[in-house]
Amino acid sequence: MLQCQTVYKYFSDRPVFNGINWHIRPQDRVGLCGENGAGKTTLLKTLAGLVEPDKGTVQMAKGTTMGYLPQDGLNHSGRSLFDEVHSALEELLTMQAELTALEGAMADNDEEALARYAQVQEAFHQRGGYAMESEVGKVLSGLGFAENEWQKPCEQFSGGWQMRIALAKLLLQRPNLLLLDEPTNHLDLPARNWLEDYLLNYPFAVVLVSHDRFFLDQVVTRIVEVWNGDLTEYPGNYSRYLEERDRRVEALRESKRRQDDEVERLEAFINRFRYQANKAAQVQSRVKQLEKIERIQLPPMRKKIAFTFPDPPKLGRFAVEVRQGSQAYGDLQVLQGVDLTVERGERLALVGPNGAGKSTLMRLLAGVEAPASGEREEGHNLHLAYFAQNQAEELTPERTVLEELMADAPIAMVPRLRDILGTFLFSGEDVEKKVRVLSGGERNRLALAKLLLRPTNLLLLDEPTNHLDLASKEVLLASLAKFKGTIVFVSHDRYFVDALAGRVAEVGQGAVDTYPGNYEDFLRRKQAEGDRSHQSQRVEVKEEALSASSDKKAGKQSYEDRKAERKRFKQWQKAVSDCESRVQTLELEMADLEQQMADPELYQDPDRWRECSQQHQAMKEELDGVYGEWEALHEDPPEEPE
Repeated sequence: MLQCQTVYKYFSDRPVFNGINWHIRPQDRVGLCGENGAGKTTLLKTLAGLVEPDKGTVQMAKGTTMGYLPQDGLNHSGRSLFDEVHSALEELLTMQAELTALEGAMADNDEEALARYAQVQEAFHQRGGYAMESEVGKVLSGLGFAENEWQKPCEQFSGGWQMRIALAKLLLQRPNLLLLDEPTNHLDLPARNWLEDYLLNYPFAVVLVSHDRFFLDQVVTRIVEVWNGDLTEYPGNYSRYLEERDRRVEALRESKRRQDDEVERLEAFINRFRYQANKAAQVQSRVKQLEKIERIQLPPMRKKIAFTFPDPPKLGRFAVEVRQGSQAYGDLQVLQGVDLTVERGERLALVGPNGAGKSTLMRLLAGVEAPASGEREEGHNLHLAYFAQNQAEELTPERTVLEELMADAPIAMVPRLRDILGTFLFSGEDVEKKVRVLSGGERNRLALAKLLLRPTNLLLLDEPTNHLDLASKEVLLASLAKFKGTIVFVSHDRYFVDALAGRVAEVGQGAVDTYPGNYEDFLRRKQAEGDRSHQSQRVEVKEEALSASSDKKAGKQSYEDRKAERKRFKQWQKAVSDCESRVQTLELEMADLEQQMADPELYQDPDRWRECSQQHQAMKEELDGVYGEWEALHEDPPEEPE
């Protein structure tokens, strides 16, 4: 559906693409990977037609529609959230307006309008026009917008939510080539899970860049690595790509070693016999051989942050505890009567949608905020380090990298500061850079480096993985796994949470509920709770039935109980019989109505035709409802009394 043919692109004489050839097929699921600056975003923009190649062509199959989500620079204003997202369905809205106009013409017995109305209405129905409002609501809810925010003006949403608005519009448009640059940025775990499921069921091609390993593993079926101006394809997801890439690089190293030996042998012969006339032909032959050799280039060794946390001071039985803690900001009650004990040595993940109160709870645990009511107690000999969600913004812009670290360092640590910065990829002249010129990832690395200045036994980390690439996340994860102290953290990276958490605390609606295990275990338990909740309307009946059954087994069932059982069973039988009778009646009536609607003469009377169409729709909805009642009755039928 889209093909790159010998595409070249240069930035300041540096080749970004060096004659790439690539083909995207319908229903492809492609993840773009590579070092920062390798050209992943440039490739997406080239595919989207926003960047022109210097040479070569990008050809698109006829009928291909494309949607592109950039990393940033998104802003929506002038409409409510719902209206803005609804506007993405431009084609359906145009058809809806035409139907309204045609209805007016049909009132004047315009036969052409009647025929056109039938045609447009069928197309409108086939493309889901009658369900577009519910589809908008489904996407907004999935991406984390509360229903009471749907009429809120778009300009009141922050940058992260602006990205969600753009993503919602893009998903509703359903282009057959979806280009997504970091779509999980600013998404919390519930929204990421929803987007993951949505893309798994998306019927068209998807090409994306993401620093979320779990998301890549779940969604993509092919990895394309961007490196040294070329593209290399690997089948499978990100985890398989890592394995295959290591094998490929090892094979390349061996091939390069053999090639270097061959080049060295040829060059030695040429240099030795260059000036001997009787060897001139052989020398020229070796020169031509040397010129024909296509030199193997190895991918660069990936730079990684590499660090180890200092051994923690000995801690008491628990690290920190909040008892009946509440916190409010004006009229907004964020936490209400929360009890949470962080045990020594545990790895506790705080999860929940954005705005649920995770960062508020972290500030209470850190002692940065005092609870409005309740109390916070520290464990014996507690030494904590707190990494706030906006920790990188707390850095002083006018300081150099070295000065920023030195400002908080104990005197004993000063000789080691350059070593610490080196482990976080700040070396040589990098340490003299001003903080204000650092990228988001560099700022986060510097903020993390400050955690190593003093030994701690409790790490409170609020979104430490923000702006880190996949390799840096892996190293941070490995370092935290080896840390001998206690960790409480918030992360929207599913792989990170799954690998590190030993207990999950769900924050929401003012409360905190804890679950043993990692995030996957938490989801399983939530699913089980959801299944039980779905049947809550029948809990009372079940309890009565169990009680009656228990009494019966004990020989103590009273006459009144047996009478009540028979009454319930007869009521159930009557409800089932009523449903079946209504189904039969409605099906007969619909068949009769459909026979009338099949008569061409009906369309000569617009009012009568419109009445029949509305009646048919109402009967269909009623029939669906009766079927639902019948199925609900059979989900948990009462036992027939003896």
